[in-house]
Amino acid sequence: MRFLSACALALLVSAVAPVQAAVRIKDVVSVKGVRDNQVIGYGLVVGLLGTGDSLQNTPFTGQSLQAMMDRMGVNVRNANLRTRNVAAVMVTADLPPFAARGTRMDITVSSMGDATSLMGGTLLLTTLSGADGQTYAVAQGAVSVTGFAAQGQAETLTQGVPTAGHISNGATVEREIVSRMPSDGPMTLELHNPDFNTAVRIADAINAYSWARYRRRAAAEQSPNSVAINRPPNIGATHFIAEIGDLRVEPDAPARVVIDSRTGTVVIGLDVQISPVAVTQGSLTVRVTETPQVSQPAPFSQRGRTVVTPQTQVDAHEGGGWVAVIGGRSLKGLVNGLNRIGVKPPTIIAILQSIKAAGALQADIIVQ
Repeated sequence: MRFLSACALALLVSAVAPVQAAVRIKDVVSVKGVRDNQVIGYGLVVGLLGTGDSLQNTPFTGQSLQAMMDRMGVNVRNANLRTRNVAAVMVTADLPPFAARGTRMDITVSSMGDATSLMGGTLLLTTLSGADGQTYAVAQGAVSVTGFAAQGQAETLTQGVPTAGHISNGATVEREIVSRMPSDGPMTLELHNPDFNTAVRIADAINAYSWARYRRRAAAEQSPNSVAINRPPNIGATHFIAEIGDLRVEPDAPARVVIDSRTGTVVIGLDVQISPVAVTQGSLTVRVTETPQVSQPAPFSQRGRTVVTPQTQVDAHEGGGWVAVIGGRSLKGLVNGLNRIGVKPPTIIAILQSIKAAGALQADIIVQ
């Protein structure tokens, strides 16, 4: 079998690849059967500075503490525990594929009870199990918390989420999950974002490379979600996946507008288009002001009494009301049209939904 030089092969692949290709294939696909697995466990975090669970309100924390002390030979069954330095937590992690015994992985620790913060705590030895009930890892270590909470008698200040933390390399794999690359037969690449155009472009890029190097076509698109690969003879599956993983394609995606109504975030895709429409937007603001006044009786009055007289003022203001034309065949034109209206994100969300209802928005709207 003849092989082309590296320079000639690169020129041939770049000639058939899309001009704007900038994404590696291994960044948009994964090999079928090679995936992460979730593991979960229940444990205790100790060493908290009075921010742990109250044992009266969270009985499972007290039961767990008693069971742990029993295993260590300390009898606290008849003791009235009042500590606030312990918190019951759930520990979660993603077990990566091909993780060998002894591999370290990150874990997330989340409070279950009424603890106010996990800052400064240490997770005690916790077993992590899979969906089959088998133990695959053990976790332990100091919890890293980014948020904080400060509380006084009249005010409470909280930043972030202090009841959830992270432990880098906090778990050790104790049982391996069997993950093998197929030694013979076809392999399947699964797209992270299924799309017909992306699947075809991946198959074309792999075929151009395999034809130039091995004189045979190795890929065929099966669906918008998968591409089948028949590796050339005399080459390992891992080696061939590594070769085609560095090939670059231009992924495609349907036109979508993603709206997060809780935070007011609007994400508009590159291919979103709006047919020319006229939009008017007005806002009505009603302000109610309460100014109570105290009415006191005259001095030395026998029957007079002090009363509060309500004073209410209502103001109404209606703004906007002018008409703007929105439309664009590109993302830049659409953004410029929305900026001309000069409204805030909640109003933009309402405008986009109204344009979609009018049939002028050529995209799918996803509300989260």
